[in-house]
Amino acid sequence: MSEPGWRVVLLLAAAFRDSVDALHAELEEQGHPESRPLHGFALQAIGPDGCTINDLGQRLGVSKQAAAKTAVGLERAGYVARDSVPGDRRAVLLRRTARADDLLAASAAGFEHVMERWRRQLGTTRFDATVEALTEVAGDRPVGDLPGWLLNSR
Repeated sequence: MSEPGWRVVLLLAAAFRDSVDALHAELEEQGHPESRPLHGFALQAIGPDGCTINDLGQRLGVSKQAAAKTAVGLERAGYVARDSVPGDRRAVLLRRTARADDLLAASAAGFEHVMERWRRQLGTTRFDATVEALTEVAGDRPVGDLPGWLLNSR
């Protein structure tokens, strides 16, 4: 069966969305009801050492204003704390909190649960072949800036 190209791309998007929705249902049950898909990207971009709002925007591929809005949402949810940047009174350093680390650990475990479901549904051989094929197609393309790419793609 040969699917048209547009359908294949939509199937990949649907599988992505199904996986992220399943993950977030699990995260909600684990005490993270305010978590959103963007939060994982943003917390990874902030990193264990923290970063400024400007850095966050660059790492996500979004404007400084969008990064600032994301930072506000993360702060309200208890995932980041603001700190001052030595030598720059205007800059704000975002640091992940223990709650953010808990979210990231729960997210990693949740994605493993999603992949276990895929393995059961497809069988190990088909699952492994799918992962191998996707790895070959995607190559080493970065995905950390996916939020910005989705907002800014032409």
